[in-house]
Amino acid sequence: MKNAASAVRTARGKSALPFWKRDGFIGYLFILPSLIGFAAFVAYPMIMAIGYSFTEWDGLSPARFIGVENYTYMFTTDPSFPKAIKATFLYVLMTVPLTLVFGLLLAVMLNKNMFSVKVLRTLFYLPVVLPSVAALVLWKFVYDPDYGLINQLLAVFGIQGPKWLQSEDTALVSMSIVAIWGVGSMMIIFLSGLQSISAEIYEAADVDGANGIQKFFKITIPMMSPVLFLQLITGLIGAFQAFNPPQLLTNYSGAGGGPNYATYLLAYSIYDKAFNGFKYGYAMAQVMVLFVIILAFTIVVFKSSDAYVYYENN
Repeated sequence: MKNAASAVRTARGKSALPFWKRDGFIGYLFILPSLIGFAAFVAYPMIMAIGYSFTEWDGLSPARFIGVENYTYMFTTDPSFPKAIKATFLYVLMTVPLTLVFGLLLAVMLNKNMFSVKVLRTLFYLPVVLPSVAALVLWKFVYDPDYGLINQLLAVFGIQGPKWLQSEDTALVSMSIVAIWGVGSMMIIFLSGLQSISAEIYEAADVDGANGIQKFFKITIPMMSPVLFLQLITGLIGAFQAFNPPQLLTNYSGAGGGPNYATYLLAYSIYDKAFNGFKYGYAMAQVMVLFVIILAFTIVVFKSSDAYVYYENN
């Protein structure tokens, strides 16, 4: 009874404190900068983008409410929008699975105590350290049909190289190769995940007579599934939002998106409509479509994760 009475008096004492002396208020003060940043730079722009997507606005004159006309035009009339959707999904399909596979395989190969392994890790991670703009400009020279390194090497063997970035058939593939070239960031994260797997598990598998392939699919993949899941989410979001590659690799004479919109990704389409066409309201409508696409894929991946993601505490 005495303990209960003491607890009641303590609770009453806390409730009698001014709000600025309570524990909850102090906690909110610590997170206040983050809340202000989220409200100012995420929530407010998002709300404004939703509002402007229902308007006709050139960025200078007052916005005029037009209802769902932007969305109607986008899905029924705009000839570039279906091409942007097609290019974006093809780009995601070509880059995300391959970067996951190559990143994991590189991590497995470099997760060994062998000679010069640190040098190899550095070399594979180097593209991530380079500024993306500089790297893309370098790749543009590599892909040059007349003086580029690739076609020069092919010419040694008597092969006429294609116009990599100027051809509708090869532009998107060439751009995807550049994205896969930057697989070093995934490799490092996979490498840290591999090093967290207990060696005792592999030793037990060796005792049971498991070979390398069996250990990879029965131990490595399940134990790495949370890291694969994280990389899948971040890879999808990054690929859907890709802007620099079409802007820097296939932007000829101010017309990005490559030949016949072959690399006209949705993120570049948003930029093109807003800053080249001065259709800010329509660009905001495309932003909303991109947001819904990314949200839908993220939800699907999260909902299906129970089928392929293994957690040790489950």
